[in-house]
Amino acid sequence: MKTLTWLGSPDRGEWFPPLEAALDDPPGLLAAGGDLTTRRIIAAYRRGIFPWYSPGQPVLWWSPDPRAVLWPAEFRRSRSLAKSERNRGYETRLDVDFGTIMDQCAAPRDYGQGTWITPEMHAAYVALHQLGRAHSVETWAAGELVGGLYGVQLGRVFFGESMFSRSTDASKVALARLVAECQARGIVAIDCQMHTPHLQSLGSRLLPRSEFVALLAREAAETVPNAW
Repeated sequence: MKTLTWLGSPDRGEWFPPLEAALDDPPGLLAAGGDLTTRRIIAAYRRGIFPWYSPGQPVLWWSPDPRAVLWPAEFRRSRSLAKSERNRGYETRLDVDFGTIMDQCAAPRDYGQGTWITPEMHAAYVALHQLGRAHSVETWAAGELVGGLYGVQLGRVFFGESMFSRSTDASKVALARLVAECQARGIVAIDCQMHTPHLQSLGSRLLPRSEFVALLAREAAETVPNAW
């Protein structure tokens, strides 16, 4: 039966309902409540679940079906992106300023207002970063941070969370660096969560949730974070 479950007692910090209970409308909404401890967030990602909610709401937990996934070997580097990588003087760095990357991802966008990166979400992912579980890929130009992305790595899966750009192709340059790092480190998949035309243009494709969960069972069980 598809129903929204309320997560209550903190002593059940790794428990989630079966994914089959996720709602069809809104698609993939599985549970509400609970907390944003590193224990619960890691448990969620390993099950194919992620938190996403707006200020004033309880924590909402999602597991959409199908799932948008980018296989590193299928990344599409357009001619314009390759030109930006060559000619715009960009430099990419890893984990230099994780907190600022989150701040920039939370900033208002030209196409809308508000953010789902609440202060509680910010603190939770900084805590994951301090544990070596969350990472940032950053694009710099002339000493200024102009784009980047962040996400969570468990085993051989990178779970992308958000990206931002303050200069032409800066977020795509960061994604290209992430893809290169994944290939170098044996990371087999980048979770993009929800389908968007933008991500599809970069090579992501949809995977049935059952196949995505099976992938996580094989590849995301690593308990020791890989050093970046």
